[in-house]
Amino acid sequence: MAVVAVVVHHDRPRAAEVALATIDWLGGLGHQVRVPTEDADRIGRPDLAVADGALADGADVALSLGGDGTMLRTVALVAQSDVPVVGVNFGHLGYLTDVEPDGVQAALERVLAGEFRVEHRMLLAATVCQAGEPVREVVALNEVVLEKTTSGHTVRIDVELDGARFTPYAADALIVATPTGSTAYAFSARGPIVEPTHRALLLTPVSPHMLFDRTLVLDDDAVVGLTVGGHRAAALVVDGHSLCELAPGDTVTCRAAGHTARLVVFGPRDFHAILKAKFGLADR
Repeated sequence: MAVVAVVVHHDRPRAAEVALATIDWLGGLGHQVRVPTEDADRIGRPDLAVADGALADGADVALSLGGDGTMLRTVALVAQSDVPVVGVNFGHLGYLTDVEPDGVQAALERVLAGEFRVEHRMLLAATVCQAGEPVREVVALNEVVLEKTTSGHTVRIDVELDGARFTPYAADALIVATPTGSTAYAFSARGPIVEPTHRALLLTPVSPHMLFDRTLVLDDDAVVGLTVGGHRAAALVVDGHSLCELAPGDTVTCRAAGHTARLVVFGPRDFHAILKAKFGLADR
């Protein structure tokens, strides 16, 4: 008997339909299914609900039903337990999902039979300190961002690299991204596209009010320290989710996590083909 964690997009009825059908199918085969509490309530299966923190306990595989955003949420829930994630795409062409909705059962059959491989993606680990004390640890697949909180003003972020002072940035935001995140927010700020299986940290300013406006591509053992400078607060956003507001003097320290996101794939993932399709690139 396998334990399958199922995470469902909250606003896509088709994802809920497939989730319910898949849950019934897995149950009929004797497998155990668990669903995050909010997702379970939304699909009408509160009997399967577990707290977010318990979702990965003993799970053999996680099934993400949505798009790249749902994949980010699923990875955040299970990555620290090294649970592999099957991504099912219910949105537009995604960078992270590998399965279409009509292929869910076939994909799970292959996973349960061990007929798959895992693509490892680097994760960011960030330590948040407020008033000089560590208050939380967060993990990101795409990026950690410090951004301005008020319109019409920049935020000042003082940057240290490997413990040495680098420079202050005055910008709308400052992004620390993984290679996976190079095609997300950092891309919109004109950062480079990096192969997602590469390991590096990307430091990208958003609309900087300074001459230095380039992305820094750092080794995967780099430690990036961000301190809110000046007199304005900054918002901390992780993989698109706003977590808290940081006051001047508060810090976020980013480094490569000790574990990786484990994405299930059934053949070579052609990242270059995905790029071509995403941006309508011609062969000639």
